[in-house]
Amino acid sequence: MHGLDLEVAPGAIYGLVGPNGSGKTTTLEMLAGLRHPTEGTIEWGVAPDRVAYCPDTPEFEPWLTAVEVLDAAAGLLGKRPAGGAVLEILGHVGLADAAKRRVGGFSRGMLSRLGIAAGLVGQPRLLIADEPAAALDPAGRWEVIDLLAGLGGSVTVIVSSHDLADVERICDGIGVLAHGRLVFQGPVTDLLAKAAPALRVLVRPPADRLKALIENTGWARRVREEGPGELIVDVDDAKAAEEHIARLIADSGARLIEYGRAGANLADIFFELTETGPYRQAGHKALVRQ
Repeated sequence: MHGLDLEVAPGAIYGLVGPNGSGKTTTLEMLAGLRHPTEGTIEWGVAPDRVAYCPDTPEFEPWLTAVEVLDAAAGLLGKRPAGGAVLEILGHVGLADAAKRRVGGFSRGMLSRLGIAAGLVGQPRLLIADEPAAALDPAGRWEVIDLLAGLGGSVTVIVSSHDLADVERICDGIGVLAHGRLVFQGPVTDLLAKAAPALRVLVRPPADRLKALIENTGWARRVREEGPGELIVDVDDAKAAEEHIARLIADSGARLIEYGRAGANLADIFFELTETGPYRQAGHKALVRQ
């Protein structure tokens, strides 16, 4: 890691994203006190015993029940949950019906939720979750992400993820890691605002002739067909695009259905910042305003 400086507001949900090997797990383990930085300091803003860490692949003794797992976790913290608190936590993570079941028969998604429950049993003020929804099916992923989203405001959450849709959906702030360096930090909306302008043109297919005409202009950086007749145009000069796009549509003979601004693509911005992905590898111009 190189000069990493994270800033997380109390009660926020902060997403840490980056390619494999960028340093996400190392960073979270330092925040959790499992690794020691070679220099610098870590200030949690809360007592060390109010920090919980949830690894990406939580493991529990298979013969224990879910209740026994949480009792053991509380015991390791030197805490005794109040009567009914364990069952309340299991209910909060959607495992109330499995409270007395042995965890050896739990699915991957159930184990992920039990891992979060084990983190919550100590009543943390800061919860650190490393890829909590990794390797889950879509339904399990939504359950875990919704669970973390529900903690915002009462618990500060730092979560790493490979799924940018998850981050955009639940996180207040985001940190983008690349090669051990923080290449962006701030609100998700600020990251999206860094995207170069893009236009969406929807015509009756085929759109081949219109696509070729736009590609030959001086203001179109890249044109891609997202679906039949749906063109997304990244532009260098938005004013020029707006002045000439109508003539190009007419010259192509295409029948216009819809025209407007395209939503920013968080994945494209991520690839650009981390120097990964097909567009950078293919040598395309930058998609992100500096």
